[in-house]
Amino acid sequence: MHRRSNPVLDADWPDPDAIRAEGAYWMIASSFQRAPGLPVLRSEDLVTWEHVTNALPALPPQDHYALPRRGSGVWAPSLREHAGTYYIVFPDPDHGILVLSAPHPAGPWSTPWTLLPGRGLIDPCPLWDEDGRAYLVHGWARSRAGVKNRLTLLEVTPDLTAPLGAGEVIIDGDALGMTTLEGPKTYRHDGWTWIYAPAGGVATGHQVVFRAPDVRGPYEHRIVLEQGDSEVNGPHQGALVEDEDGSRWFLHFQDRGVFGRVVHVQPVTMGEDGWPRMGEPIDDVRGRPVPRVPVDEDGGEYTEPIRSDDFSAAVLHPRWHWQANPQEGWSHLAGDGRLRLAFVPSPRGDLRDHGAVLGQQIPGRPSTWEVALTLPGLGPDQGIGPDAERAGMIVLGRNYAWAGLERGPDGVRLVARTMADDQADEVEVAAVELTTDPRREVSVRLRLDVDAAGRIGITAEGRALLTQWQAMEGHWIGAEIGLFAAGTGPVRESVAARAASFGPVQVRREGRDA
Repeated sequence: MHRRSNPVLDADWPDPDAIRAEGAYWMIASSFQRAPGLPVLRSEDLVTWEHVTNALPALPPQDHYALPRRGSGVWAPSLREHAGTYYIVFPDPDHGILVLSAPHPAGPWSTPWTLLPGRGLIDPCPLWDEDGRAYLVHGWARSRAGVKNRLTLLEVTPDLTAPLGAGEVIIDGDALGMTTLEGPKTYRHDGWTWIYAPAGGVATGHQVVFRAPDVRGPYEHRIVLEQGDSEVNGPHQGALVEDEDGSRWFLHFQDRGVFGRVVHVQPVTMGEDGWPRMGEPIDDVRGRPVPRVPVDEDGGEYTEPIRSDDFSAAVLHPRWHWQANPQEGWSHLAGDGRLRLAFVPSPRGDLRDHGAVLGQQIPGRPSTWEVALTLPGLGPDQGIGPDAERAGMIVLGRNYAWAGLERGPDGVRLVARTMADDQADEVEVAAVELTTDPRREVSVRLRLDVDAAGRIGITAEGRALLTQWQAMEGHWIGAEIGLFAAGTGPVRESVAARAASFGPVQVRREGRDA
């Protein structure tokens, strides 16, 4: 038996939920405003994960999410199986609780339907009892509903298409002296209804378990997992799974700031009193996160999914996502090792408002990203407007930094710019004139380095453009690394005819080629 270090997914996979089915473990996570959303990951051992698909190609309503609605979209979802059908139930805090279904966790997933409309309904999880009746437990977002810190139950149809009555509060966090009770995950085992839910806040809270003989309560509770003297702050919401040998495990996240919400795995045993024990014991009730988790084979220490991409496929790999619902023509893949991105209009110039940024999560360990960028030449019949076209590599969060090529009437420059949190103007930190002929095709190789603190350095052909720039997390998510092409005028040609071209993306992490 070998052991691997926690976290087992050292990147931003917020609010994980997981089940064991079809001979493997399947995990989903929050994706917020990004599209495609609802990532689906597969593992055979709970530590080595592959990102196999995204269940949600675009967020509904389509037009609403044509712009980056940061902090909205898909909040904490749940994944369950009932009567041979798999369901993902997810909340959009501005629109309601929605459902998708599939014959297999890898899909194909259905178009989502609305189970419960309304604002502020979050963190839903379904439960089917032994009689086949179905229920939904969910939390509340004060920012939309005016209340929080309580869990509500309502009966729904077994196929999760309609409610069968009004909701009732079954657990009131205020009455229990808790704060920010949310993220419920429901189970039936050992003759009890169980609700696993965090309280106390994402970065500073703990994991609570509730149980009752009846789904409507009354519930008793215990705090079963907290930071203690470990380095894992606020062990937060997650999923209870059982392996093929009957052992139980708990997946949960830890907030790592700029690197987002990373996933840990904790061993779970049942005490003689019938309550779960998680992680390493602090006392007879509470546990703290374990630093290492046992596995059956030695596959190395780092298990984050692959980030590199050779662009040899004709479709984008599931690891990529846009900042808003993508439009036809934003990208083109011919299977020739090049990704072509259209110069999508960006009238405000603020790349936080630019939906056509194609991104990935930043791994939680030092990493190096390299890409070749080509700005295409202009033909004699193609005019040059007063507005600049730009393309490059970006680190995007509440602040951002980018480096790449910019074409204007006076030629093509290699530039690096930053945008501070809550500021409206970019600051140019480096600029090199490459040619005074704006019609020339220009290519450059960019390298971006991320250190253990989330500080960024960017070089081009060995020339330093940005050093020791501190990235920030985004809205409920970690920072991202992305590729983009942008202009302030209308798109004049199709992406297939003329676009910024990116070569294979190579990502290395802590000396390991991914």
